[in-house]
Amino acid sequence: MSERDVTEDALGDAAGSAGSVVLESHDGAAVLRVDGALDLALAPKLRRLAERATRLGTQLLVIDLTDVTFLASAGMAELVRAHRGTPASAPLRVVASGRITLRPLELTRLVDELAIYPSLSDALVR
Repeated sequence: MSERDVTEDALGDAAGSAGSVVLESHDGAAVLRVDGALDLALAPKLRRLAERATRLGTQLLVIDLTDVTFLASAGMAELVRAHRGTPASAPLRVVASGRITLRPLELTRLVDELAIYPSLSDALVR
């Protein structure tokens, strides 16, 4: 029994043809696990779930890019939108490592704006 949005995606699990976004809870933190290509097709699903996690009053929002196979500008724009849309009481942390995810964030200097962590366990430490 899960809620569904107008596109018939479960609000806790939004899957696209090239990837998925899953919303999980970890001790008061909301974790969005992104899998596949975070591009123009998947970015709106990340936005919907990030907004939902924020509305739920989470203490911490983590976007885990560990299983991302391609990070497009549309995906990076959603990371910035999520960062700017979270209240100070629920900061955003991004899990990114390696050339597929971390390198684009470095080249665009988003590492200066976003809190980047090498692993999910590191991001969940308060």
